[in-house]
Amino acid sequence: MPSRKFENGELVMGRWPGSNLYYEVKVMDYDTSTQLHTVKYKDGTELELREADMQKMNFFKNRRERSRSNSSSRRRSRSRSPGRTSRRSSSRTTRRSSSRGREARKEVKVQEVLEVTMSPLPKSVVNNINNPHKKKEVNDRAHKNIEYKTESELDSSRLDVRYNLRPRKEEAAGKVMESEEPERKMENIVGNTHKYKVPKTTELEFGGKIGAFFMLSLLPATVLTLLLICGGKDASVLNFPPALPALTTLWDNHVFGIVVLWFLIQALIYVLPIGKVVDGLPLKNGKRLRYRINGFYAICLSAVLVGAAVNHGIDLSYIHGHFLQFAVSAMAFSLILGIYLYIRSRWASEDELAPGGNSGNLIYDFFIGHELNPRIKNFDLKYFCELRPGLIGWVVVNLAMMLAEMKLQKLEYPSLAMILVNSFQLLYVLDALWNEEAILTTMDIVHDGFGFMLAFGDLVWVPFTYSLQAFYLVNHPNEVSWPFAAAIITLNFIGYIVFRKANSQKNAFRRNPYDPKVAHLMTIPTATGKSLLVSGMWGFVRHPNYLGDIIMALAWSLPCGFNHILPYFYVIYFTCLLIHRESRDEHQCLKKYGSAWDEYCRQVRYRIFPGVY
Repeated sequence: MPSRKFENGELVMGRWPGSNLYYEVKVMDYDTSTQLHTVKYKDGTELELREADMQKMNFFKNRRERSRSNSSSRRRSRSRSPGRTSRRSSSRTTRRSSSRGREARKEVKVQEVLEVTMSPLPKSVVNNINNPHKKKEVNDRAHKNIEYKTESELDSSRLDVRYNLRPRKEEAAGKVMESEEPERKMENIVGNTHKYKVPKTTELEFGGKIGAFFMLSLLPATVLTLLLICGGKDASVLNFPPALPALTTLWDNHVFGIVVLWFLIQALIYVLPIGKVVDGLPLKNGKRLRYRINGFYAICLSAVLVGAAVNHGIDLSYIHGHFLQFAVSAMAFSLILGIYLYIRSRWASEDELAPGGNSGNLIYDFFIGHELNPRIKNFDLKYFCELRPGLIGWVVVNLAMMLAEMKLQKLEYPSLAMILVNSFQLLYVLDALWNEEAILTTMDIVHDGFGFMLAFGDLVWVPFTYSLQAFYLVNHPNEVSWPFAAAIITLNFIGYIVFRKANSQKNAFRRNPYDPKVAHLMTIPTATGKSLLVSGMWGFVRHPNYLGDIIMALAWSLPCGFNHILPYFYVIYFTCLLIHRESRDEHQCLKKYGSAWDEYCRQVRYRIFPGVY
C-alpha cells in the first residue's frame, strides 16, 4: 500500500480535471481502495483528485524561483565575452561568440517555454465577485474575446488565486481555450485516454437495495394492471385488482417472434451507413464515443415497411387483440437483455462502469445498470434502445389502436379524439428523432448505466403505457367538440413551444456557448469552467423543458374525456417522474457547481417573485 502524501485538513494546490489550472483546495478525505483524495474548493465544490494532480502550496513558488535563477545565470555567462586585439583572433572570437550566442538564445527560448507563471487575481475582479449583483456576464458574440477572459477570471476569482501550468509561449494562444467548457477542450484530445477507476456508489436511489428488489416486480405488475383495467368494459380504478386471465393466455410464441423481429429490424436500420456520425460528450477516462444520427431515417423506413405490410393484407389491429401478449413478450425480452447486460458488465474495465451502478450489490447494479455504455463493437446498446424500438414502436401501437377503433366501432374514419392523440404523440416522437443528437447530453446517456431499469423503460414502459390513451379510446369512445378540440390543440402547441425552445437553448449552449442562437443570453460562471443560463426560458423556471412536457402530457389525456382517471395516468406518472428527476438534477448540480447553483436558483426565484427574493 503506497504511503499517503497529503493529510486531511491540509491546504494544497489541486488541478481542475480536464484543464491546466491549479486552485487552492482543502483535503477532506482519502479513499484507500481508489487512491483518490476528496478535496473541497473555496466555493464549496467537492471533487475527487488523484495524488498526481495535487501539489504542495510552495511547489509553484520554488519552481518559479529556480526558473528565474537559472535564467539569470545564463544571462550573466552570456554577457562575459573576452576581447581580442588581432584581426584573426577577433574574427575567430566573433564566430565563436555568435555561435555561443545562438546556443544561448536557444537555451533562453527553451527555458522561456518551460517557465511556469504564477498569476494572482486582480483585486478589481475579486471586488466584482464580492458584489455579484453589480455585474452579470453576457454572451455577446461581438465581444467574444473579452468575455472569454472575463469568464476565466470570474471562475478563478471564486478561489482567490489561479495558477496556470501552461507554458508562456502557449499562454497567449491558449487564453481563449482555457475559458471554454471542458467538453470543448476535450474535443482536441480525442483518443487521449487515461486510467480512471469509477468509485463505489454510496448514494443509492429508488429506495436503495430493497427498493430495487421490489421495483423488479412492481414495474411489470403496474403495466399488466393498467392494461387489464383499461381493456375492460369499465375502465375504473375501483376495479382494482382486475381479474387475472389464465397464465397460458399471456404467452404466445408467435407474438414473441414478432417482438424479436421488430427489434432486429430496427437494429439493422441503425447500422445502415446513412446519417451523420457525431462525437458524444467526453467521458471520465477521456474517451469520446461516436454515434450515428439516423433516427429520423429509421422512422421513415419503418413507415414504409409498415405501409407495405398493411398493403399486403397484414391486419395491424392484431396488436390490439393480443396487446397483453405483446406486453409480456416485451417484458421477457427486456429481462433477457438486462441479464445479458449485467453478465457482460462483469468483464468491463473499471473506467467503463456507471458511477450510479457500482454499489457492489448484485440486485441494485442489475436494476440500475452496471456498465455505462455497453457496446458490441460500434453498436451502442443503450443509445439504440433509447430512441429506436420502443419509441418508434409506440407510433406503430397507436396506429394499430386507430385501426382497431375503426374496426370495432364500425367507423369509416377515426374519431376526432383518436386523431388528436395520434397526432400529438406522433409530433412528439418525430421531434425526438429529428433532434436525436440532443439526447447525447442527457442524464440517461451521460450518467445512468444501462441495466434492467432503462431496458424495461425503453422496450416496455414507453410503448405500452404511453399509448394508454389510444388503447383506452378503442373500447371507450369519447365525442370531442370542435371548440374543445381547438383548446386542446392550443394547449399542446404551447407545451410544445416551451419544451422545444427550452431544449434547443440548452443543447445549443452545451455544444457552443457562443452560438448566435444563445449568444445574447445572460449566464452565471461556475468554478468548473462552465456557465449556467439565467435568462431566456431557463431564467423563467429552473426546468422549463419539464414544464413543457407536463403541459403536453395533459393535452394528450384531455381527448379521452373525464369519465375515468385512468387515461390521465400518463400525466400523473410523468409529473411524479419529472419531480423525481428534478430532485436528482438538483442534487447533481449542487454537488457539481456549488455556490454558483445556489446563486442561479436565487436569481430564478427573484425573476418569478421579485418582491420576495
